[in-house]
Amino acid sequence: MAKRRFLWWTAGAVVVVAGVAVVAALLTGGGGGPKPGQVKDEPMLAGRDLKSFPAADEDYFADMDGGYKGVKLSADEVKGRNNWIVWTGGNDRLWDGLTNSSFGSFDLLKTISSYPGLKATRDNRWGYLGLVNEPCFSKPTAPDPEHFGLWLDVRDSKCAADPFANADKYKGVAIGGRGKTVDPKTGKTLPVGSFYGEPTGIVGLRLFPNPAFDEKAAKDWDAERYYNDPSYYNRKDLVRPYRVGMGCGFCHVGPDPTNSPADPNNPKWENLSSVVGAQFFWIDRIFSWDANQKNFIFQLVHTAKPGTLDTSLVSTDYINNPRTMNAVYQTKERVELGLRLGKEKLAGGGLDNKQFKDFPGYEAFDSTFKAPDTVWTPHVLKDGADSVGVLGALNRVYINIGLFSEEWLLHFNPLVGGKSVSPIRIEDGRKNSVYWQATEQQTPFVAQFFLNKSIGTPHKLKDTPAGQQFLSTDEAILARGKTVFAENCAACHSSKQPDFPANVDPRDSIGPDYIKRWNAYWGYVQTPAYKKAMTDIALRPDFLDGNYLSTEMRVPVTLLETNACSPLATNGIAGNIWDNFTSQSYKDLPSVGTIKVKDPFTGEPTDYAMPAGGRGYTRPANLASLWSTAPYLLNNSVGNDMGAYSPNPTVEYRVNAFEAGIRQMLWPETRKKDDILGNKGVGEIYRTDAISYLEVPAGYLPDGLAKLIGPLERFLPWLFGDGGVKIGPIPKGTPVNILSNLELRLDEANKIENLNQDTKLISLLLKIKADLKALGANASDADAIKVFANLKTPLLSLSKCADFEVNRGHYFGSDRVPSIGGVPAPQGLDNADKEALIAFLKTF
Repeated sequence: MAKRRFLWWTAGAVVVVAGVAVVAALLTGGGGGPKPGQVKDEPMLAGRDLKSFPAADEDYFADMDGGYKGVKLSADEVKGRNNWIVWTGGNDRLWDGLTNSSFGSFDLLKTISSYPGLKATRDNRWGYLGLVNEPCFSKPTAPDPEHFGLWLDVRDSKCAADPFANADKYKGVAIGGRGKTVDPKTGKTLPVGSFYGEPTGIVGLRLFPNPAFDEKAAKDWDAERYYNDPSYYNRKDLVRPYRVGMGCGFCHVGPDPTNSPADPNNPKWENLSSVVGAQFFWIDRIFSWDANQKNFIFQLVHTAKPGTLDTSLVSTDYINNPRTMNAVYQTKERVELGLRLGKEKLAGGGLDNKQFKDFPGYEAFDSTFKAPDTVWTPHVLKDGADSVGVLGALNRVYINIGLFSEEWLLHFNPLVGGKSVSPIRIEDGRKNSVYWQATEQQTPFVAQFFLNKSIGTPHKLKDTPAGQQFLSTDEAILARGKTVFAENCAACHSSKQPDFPANVDPRDSIGPDYIKRWNAYWGYVQTPAYKKAMTDIALRPDFLDGNYLSTEMRVPVTLLETNACSPLATNGIAGNIWDNFTSQSYKDLPSVGTIKVKDPFTGEPTDYAMPAGGRGYTRPANLASLWSTAPYLLNNSVGNDMGAYSPNPTVEYRVNAFEAGIRQMLWPETRKKDDILGNKGVGEIYRTDAISYLEVPAGYLPDGLAKLIGPLERFLPWLFGDGGVKIGPIPKGTPVNILSNLELRLDEANKIENLNQDTKLISLLLKIKADLKALGANASDADAIKVFANLKTPLLSLSKCADFEVNRGHYFGSDRVPSIGGVPAPQGLDNADKEALIAFLKTF
């Protein structure tokens, strides 16, 4: 019987997971509840207005971003940096709620704690979580009675007070239990606090009194049980005294590559940069606070390499797609590049995005928008979907981390899906959310901060204390490297370009004819005429000065051959969650054609037709500070297998990571192979690395389902146990994405089409039951594998992204570049040219 239970999950896990998700959605939601466009946020309900949310003006972070060596910011730029690091816009509501949606796996209040029994405390937070400890704090030695017994980092009395926690200047939102007595015996009151919250000891995370923490919740609260007793902390009705809000700095502040801290767990502000990105961030350990390998949720988020995050994790698109958190270098040059190549047409809700013209003092940017519907803009997201203007791109970031979650969460089921997605409308946010209004009012300050040329200046290896020893002094090699770059890389990775003939000029190449224009462009950049003109530019002494090392054009995945799950993301297509934040010209993009993907069970290649409507493209990354940003590719999958090296911010580590990553890029045959199919030439596939289960503790089950568990446990003991749901075991080596990428709801589909999808899911479940029943109780593992192989076709047919090989593609410089659009494939480089190119890339 044990073996049969094992086999059952081996083949059918995802269907059962889907069933649990659908049942949970039905029992907890139904058709009731508020409707989109009809809800207000907490400050609007509390009678607050926009004027009561002033932008913070204290230059508290003055030593950051080169400030310790003289970089100064204007008053508005200071406001922009403050917003980037400490403004959360009420998103503490979202992150508190996601503790329930993740069945307790995710809990930021535990992430910020230094309780002795946790796997991460302030002492090892950098090495274990990759999070940046805030200066002026120390590890607690006892629970804090002022914070209801939580083990929170303690502020150093020698440091000035955190200015953003000033509740008199930045008065918080008095709603629910905030400001009210929660313990009549002691008279203890839950403070209202500041609308910027309190510092937590982690950069980018802020602490807010939970308005739901009333007298009843206070009587029920037990901090010791919260840290130690699963029957207590795994309750969906548990009300914590605080919620944790997240600023953009949580994912974007990191150690300055040119001034790294001596001890990563104890940095000073001068050791930190607002633009480098959290490239050492372990989302698996953050999202799964106990990092239990036997929990399938951990196995899912464990697919994210350090420094990557699936930005559609909350507003799920049924594609597991962890992508790098890129550095925000050279924004000024990026905007200028957008003026040349970033023409986009807006329509529908996209026209509601704020532009620079809507704010006084930004006349220098008048040319970025022409009424009524044309914008010239950078392409911010990796798939080029953020295409409505700089301010719209910034505003979308804040929504994605929880701004106006009262509205946002009405458009999808967070994490699990199972509900048709609808667009969040800018007009509703502007009408019903004061936090939204305040965010729109302050994003011009954020833009000004990044437009300060000193802030986005690349961190050069030559400017580090130990940098010179890693750089070539051979001018002949460097000159050859520049030539190789010009001939093989610059067409995608240089904003400085020669003039183009009219028929291949990449400007105005938007909408339905994009592929035709791209193929003409790609053909021209292979010609001797282009290569000579580009080489002349690259050999100039000022080639790297002000060069945004990307074109930000949308490159078809048929040429890149990188993993297709990123360009298959659907959040930005017409009618989806980010509909209002993508241009009409993005939505009108044609299909790139057909790609090859490999079967995760046999390694055999099959054709996969890419859809149109915006999908199928990737913008080239900016190569600024390339030496410090390894591993590579859009998911940090190339160069991440460094053996004895542990990720850390030192120059030596960064250079070693660069060497490992760039050599695997140029010699793709050396990249990591799949553990099972590597002998067939298959690259890395995300697979479970331990036997795991999908566990839903009893406390997180919907009430209706919880009442049924007693009778069900008798008949389905493999599914129900200890009052909760435990699905598994999922065997070690299972392709994670065969489970995570199951499409529960179809995009751009009507009710009948989604009903047909449901029918297919049920049919698959019945087939699994019949096949496994026929095996018998004494079936061998080999027999089980045969059943699983028989079920492979329906499982893959229901997958939203059937591309499992994560470290493939971007073969430029090798002999594996494909021929597309009738353009012959370029020849690969010899080893000497590759070495010269590496020497030049190190100077970026």
